[in-house]
Amino acid sequence: MDGYYAFMLVATAFVLLMTVPGLALFYGGMTRSKSVLNMMMMSYVAAAVVGLVYVLWGWSMSFSDDELAGGLFANPFTLFGLDGVEWGSYVGVCFQMTFAIITAALISGAVADRVKLSAWVLFLPIWVTLCYFPLAHMVWGGGFLAEHFPAQDYAGGTVVHINAGVAGGVLALIVGKRLGFGREPMKPHSLPLTMIGAGLLWFGWYGFNVGSIVFAAGDGGDADTAQFMSETGVTFLNTTIATMAALLTWLAVEKVQHGKASSLGAASGIVAGLVAITPACGAVSLDGAIAIGAIAGAACSWAVGLKYKFGLDDSLDVVGVHLVGGLVGTILIGLFSTADAPGGIDGLFYGGGLESLGNQAAVAAFALVWTGVLTTVVALAIKVTVGWRLTEDEEIEGIDFAEHGESAYDMAAPTGSSHF
Repeated sequence: MDGYYAFMLVATAFVLLMTVPGLALFYGGMTRSKSVLNMMMMSYVAAAVVGLVYVLWGWSMSFSDDELAGGLFANPFTLFGLDGVEWGSYVGVCFQMTFAIITAALISGAVADRVKLSAWVLFLPIWVTLCYFPLAHMVWGGGFLAEHFPAQDYAGGTVVHINAGVAGGVLALIVGKRLGFGREPMKPHSLPLTMIGAGLLWFGWYGFNVGSIVFAAGDGGDADTAQFMSETGVTFLNTTIATMAALLTWLAVEKVQHGKASSLGAASGIVAGLVAITPACGAVSLDGAIAIGAIAGAACSWAVGLKYKFGLDDSLDVVGVHLVGGLVGTILIGLFSTADAPGGIDGLFYGGGLESLGNQAAVAAFALVWTGVLTTVVALAIKVTVGWRLTEDEEIEGIDFAEHGESAYDMAAPTGSSHF
């Protein structure tokens, strides 16, 4: 079906745009001015490293039929380097590759301002191999979780957001706090960049969610066109209205707590809503989408403030937004899922009993433990070998100059008599 390939190519480009430049701008604006280039570089480097690894063994570990360890992952060598993969399947490989890229890039926000680029480059291929590819296989590739706990996760509540959120929290603990955390203001240096990034993420997220519905449907020419258009339309609208609801509830919580509704809150609310509706986009009705978005906006807005109480220097709120939002979206499917949606499963509120809720909670809990344990092992291994941190002097001077020899903004006063 020619339309399938055309749409999937566009959706793939949309999802890549979510990382570069979408996430790079979103995160870059939230950092201090002496760190913006490094923050953006972490997203760009993640795209390069994870993309190459995905083509070499990531696709094979995620979607090969040659399962290992009881379906925890697939054999990385069966389709190594896409050997044996038909060219017609390359569009699917590219689409799934962009998911792996943004998942890894999301983690970087938890350790902004203080991590050596060399440590980040070393972490990326190890982490996606141990954490991302196995979860992708278990949830989407017919592996262990799909067989024993058939949860609905259309575009990555577990595989992407819980995965990245847990990893970000673990890294923030092991790498340690930024110098001056809790004592010095560490405000975003450019909220316009963050707002632009949030807008690009929202735009690209339609490739993320709607593309996942199309990818799951495949390119069969005998597909029911009317049903297919209905499913993609519901997914598109669910994604939109959940995001709108989350934006408003985030701002409402801010207004109650702090007396003002901020632009950073609006940008963060957008992402919280997108995160929460990601696993649920094909599972719920419009009412369910609004409810999930509204709950996620309020829950994530409340959660981001807890890092100061717990002393967790999650620099750009990866835990508060992606872990909490991913958990909200994944688990609430068990309540709001309806058989009228593309997924065809009734949750608790629609007379389906506890089965769906149990499956959703089990998969979420498994992702928490799997990624938490393995990320801890990887992060500690890097800490005791090459090390994570810059020196104190380098961190004070700024990671942009220390790691890249550059500055995002030339603040030097002009010299000489020339007016040009």
